[in-house]
Amino acid sequence: MNMCVERGRNRSLADRIGLYWSLIKSPQTGLLLLTGLVGFISAGLPLQGQGWLLLGAAGSLFLTISGSTILNMWYDRDIDALMKRTCWRPLPAGRIGPGEALALGLILTGTGALWALILDPLFALLVSAGVFFDVLVYTLWLKRRTPWSIVWGGLAGGMPLLAGRALALGRVDWIGLTLVAAILFWIPTHMLTFGMRYLADYAQAGVPTVPAAYGFRATRIIIALSSMAAAGAMALAAAGIDLSAGGWAALLVISAALFVLAAMSMVRPSPRLNFGLFKYASLYMMCAMLILMMGAM
Repeated sequence: MNMCVERGRNRSLADRIGLYWSLIKSPQTGLLLLTGLVGFISAGLPLQGQGWLLLGAAGSLFLTISGSTILNMWYDRDIDALMKRTCWRPLPAGRIGPGEALALGLILTGTGALWALILDPLFALLVSAGVFFDVLVYTLWLKRRTPWSIVWGGLAGGMPLLAGRALALGRVDWIGLTLVAAILFWIPTHMLTFGMRYLADYAQAGVPTVPAAYGFRATRIIIALSSMAAAGAMALAAAGIDLSAGGWAALLVISAALFVLAAMSMVRPSPRLNFGLFKYASLYMMCAMLILMMGAM
């Protein structure tokens, strides 16, 4: 029985909108949306006369990312009810009905995909690929079966960036693929530190994780190696867009900090350092994307 369930309360429209907003995981959605905009701007095209296209890309990406997240929340509501950190979410807590959430997720995802198709077929294909990998492959198929489902989740996380760049260029290029690789390599730093912190929660819900399957030491080695690979891929992409000296300096500083934190978590592991690395991983990706965007403008 889920002790977080809340029943019997009528909600105003403002309350309901607030619940819908919590369903889209706004920090995660915002970071993915940022990568999509960086992908477009990193192409280096003059933004004059392209503003409408950039806004259209932002709108369609926001809708598809939000809709996909809601669909994930809808499907995972049973395991969310078993974990202390997630049982208060609107679906497992009974503040939003499953049918309502499913309809909202499908409407947002479908509207975003249609908007993407109106903008450009290649853009729509890549946006739809992100939804496919995130909802169908990662969440519905692999998340409850293998700890390596995070690889497919990482691939889905790279699709907004690849789609944004392809929209600007009219093709998929090596820089876009390299940036997708950077996101894919960054995912273990983000997800595995989280998996170590909430190991008991995931075990309670029966969700396989790398820390549970291979132990904390092996997990920390994976995090350190993936952090190095993510920084390397980000540097390669930066070279491709001809980043300025100031941009390089900033990128090297934040990449070095990521690597140092990952190395320290191996040498002197602690729950506090692990959680700090988890927090910094998101900050690193956001700052790296902003540096690349500013360098391309």
